Amino acid sequence: MQGCILIFGATGGIGSALVQILHQRGQEALVLVARRAESLQALASRYNALAIPADARDPQAVRSVFEKAQSTYGKVSGIAHLIGSIYLKPLMATPPEEMEEVLAQNFWSAFHVLRQGVRALMPQGGSIVLTASAVALHGLPNHEAIAAAKGAVIGLARSAAATYARRGLRINVIAPGLTQTPLTASLFSRPTVVELSRRYHALGRLGKPEDVAQAIAFLLDPASSWITGQVLAVDGGLSSLTVLEPAA
Repeated sequence: MQGCILIFGATGGIGSALVQILHQRGQEALVLVARRAESLQALASRYNALAIPADARDPQAVRSVFEKAQSTYGKVSGIAHLIGSIYLKPLMATPPEEMEEVLAQNFWSAFHVLRQGVRALMPQGGSIVLTASAVALHGLPNHEAIAAAKGAVIGLARSAAATYARRGLRINVIAPGLTQTPLTASLFSRPTVVELSRRYHALGRLGKPEDVAQAIAFLLDPASSWITGQVLAVDGGLSSLTVLEPAA
């Protein structure tokens, strides 16, 4: 029995793309998790998947998800945490209570998923993929809060990868650049923002959900069984390259 794959944040743009990719590759046991029950059930019905509405910021809710997944499919073989938020304010305009919410959405949800995921995978091993951001790898103005939260995810994942490597667990991180999803719709509705962001990405375009989902599917696949503790930037070169615009 191959075991099930849990996808937290399944109804988002990247999550939905990942569900489709895994389904097309023959992964029959999919457990989809998100907060909005109606859209979650619609997605799960499309792919004959198990839908479990839950808020990953709640540790008890996350524990219940794993218990239900294991009771249904016997074991878990892979986990993807695709939960995040957008918060663009400079440090001095970031109240502590808003920073707490950024941490809850981005870091604490990852912590709870990783903690329960390690427990579920320790008997047989498997792959866990967390989501950070290219802005945690490369300083950009007005990204202090989200960069700090996603940077914490990277540190958490790398240390956990070292701790549990000998138990057969692989823990990696995806760090996307700006990707067109429902979460980023407000940014993509502003042409000047889109054009400025495009210039920051060396490949000259912004991301599509499939760009990121393909990389996550690769890391979940047993074919990547010698990869752990890595941060894979799927960002069109945003975090590592500077390319000047060609002269007119």
